[in-house]
Amino acid sequence: MAQLWGGRFTKETDQLVYNFNASITFDKRFYKQDIRGSLAHVAMLAKQGILTEEEKEQITDGLNGILKDVESGKLEISDKYEDIHSFVEATLIDRIGDPGKKLHTGRSRNDQVALDMKLFTRDEIQEIDAQVKELLEVILHVMEENVETYMPGFTHLQKAQPITLAHHMGAYFEMFRRDHERLKDISKRMNTCPLGSGALAGTTYPLDREYTAELLGFDGPTLNSMDGVSDRDYLLELLSALSIMMMHLSRFCEEICIWNSNEYRFVNDDAYSTGSSIMPQKKNPDIAELVRGKTGRVYGALNALLTTMKGIPLAYNKDMQEDKEWAFDAMDTAKGCITLFAGMLKTMQFNKDRMEESAKHGFTNATDAADYLVNHGVPFRDAHGIVGKLVLTCIEKKIPLDELPLEEYRKISPVFEEDIYKAIDLETCVNKRVTIGAPGKDAMAKSIAAYQKYMEEY
Repeated sequence: MAQLWGGRFTKETDQLVYNFNASITFDKRFYKQDIRGSLAHVAMLAKQGILTEEEKEQITDGLNGILKDVESGKLEISDKYEDIHSFVEATLIDRIGDPGKKLHTGRSRNDQVALDMKLFTRDEIQEIDAQVKELLEVILHVMEENVETYMPGFTHLQKAQPITLAHHMGAYFEMFRRDHERLKDISKRMNTCPLGSGALAGTTYPLDREYTAELLGFDGPTLNSMDGVSDRDYLLELLSALSIMMMHLSRFCEEICIWNSNEYRFVNDDAYSTGSSIMPQKKNPDIAELVRGKTGRVYGALNALLTTMKGIPLAYNKDMQEDKEWAFDAMDTAKGCITLFAGMLKTMQFNKDRMEESAKHGFTNATDAADYLVNHGVPFRDAHGIVGKLVLTCIEKKIPLDELPLEEYRKISPVFEEDIYKAIDLETCVNKRVTIGAPGKDAMAKSIAAYQKYMEEY
């Protein structure tokens, strides 16, 4: 068992205790970040005269060699080491001897792991945000292609008013745009460097923490060493942002599952569906269902870390080792779901005729029929009752309002004239809604132009 802290102890750690305490099986994921942090630390130590230039070069070459060998597969990260920090330092000492023993000068594993986790999280945010950008581009393309694709809008899962597919997709563009803004905000707030905080109280060495922060791309050093080693707010913020993002994906997937059903038949997608082992007629929206289901994993990660952190006194405690596995799983889950969902949406076929037919037979133009009466002097409450009777008549005859003969209209109200059909035409119903954010063609053109500009500046 390779340990860097054994001097205080007279007995070897029990193997079960050692295994329970070790984190190498999962924290090896940020070997790049650990080596990157060490390279910056060594450069700072040499700048401050704590290391000689020769020692700096030896350690730097040794660290770069370890990185190269790990990435090529020549060097395997062994679980005989307690954590990734121990692996890198012990391997460095094996390779370059005594100069390697100076790597940890002015540093604790507490501020080291805090740095590694921040660097790793910052890298992951950039990767996730790039995927969100790709998803937004797919959604925007669907919007651009479907400004005149009419469909029912829903409330309470009941057909309510006619909209367009572009308008429906625009709602999700707004959701994922907010997700992007949250990721950007987290990146900005978390961008301070904890290295140099030591175990909790800084160090007596004359470290230049501003220089280290600059080398690692941070805006500056953390200003309290106790908070520097014990802060995991940035992880909680990211898991919260990912939970909200997964909720958006899950809502979208729920709609796709509904739209894919035999009753709706709004969408079709062979590439992201599967069949049944027993029912040959089935085509199941498995990817949409899995994304919907995996949302719970990300929620679980957030709740787990919140629960872990709620009872921890200052400063660092071993409980914080529990931040990694859940966070890693949540990040991996979110990335996989975003990528698969974007691919599914890109290949999805929309049954436009079926969507328009559904809007008509769902009486989504009933409100417009009532507005027609109001515009002809009928009080709204009376108009509401008249159109309700029209809908009952249409249900009995199994036809939409568009197909009800004029004489049937006039039986219920003599106010109706031939122009009622133009008033309740789906194109008319949609396009006369011209307020900002509405589904009308002119309003949608403004929204799409704003989204296009947003993506250009992303």
